[in-house]
Amino acid sequence: MENKVTPAWQKGLILSLIIIVIGAGLHLSGMSQNTYAQWSQNILFFAGIIWACIDYAKQKQGEVTFGNVFGFGFKVTAAVAAIVAVYSILAVTTIFPEMKDQAIEAARKSMEDNPKLNEEQIDQALQMTSKMFVPFMIGGVLLGFALIGAIASLVGAAFAKKNPNPTPFNQ
Repeated sequence: MENKVTPAWQKGLILSLIIIVIGAGLHLSGMSQNTYAQWSQNILFFAGIIWACIDYAKQKQGEVTFGNVFGFGFKVTAAVAAIVAVYSILAVTTIFPEMKDQAIEAARKSMEDNPKLNEEQIDQALQMTSKMFVPFMIGGVLLGFALIGAIASLVGAAFAKKNPNPTPFNQ
């Protein structure tokens, strides 16, 4: 009798909804530009992927390989990245349109602290960033989640309990 395994998309949906709620809460509380608050989402995502990997191996009763568990973790990562990317587009364009202006203003403050940049260079950089904000944001979300998810999947696959000698009859 084979155990029912929760699909990767389902775990990804649950994890992404939690990340979205935290992100919206950070924005509404005015803490969305706080670096430490932003890392809370990444830490939660990292831990969630590790949990998904370990739970997958447990649901399969250890009859998995390192590659199986890593692949499952990365599927969860892909689901989370896709859902959060779609949410991010909606958040910046319709739900929280002021989010873009806040991010541009934070970038301006950061650039003004750099003595090598003059006002003209800052304005040019921010104009380009403003025009390309959504593609930059999507790229950042996808690349960031892929990197963190790959590392978390490796860690999760390493910690997942695996049966050292699975027989071909059990697979």
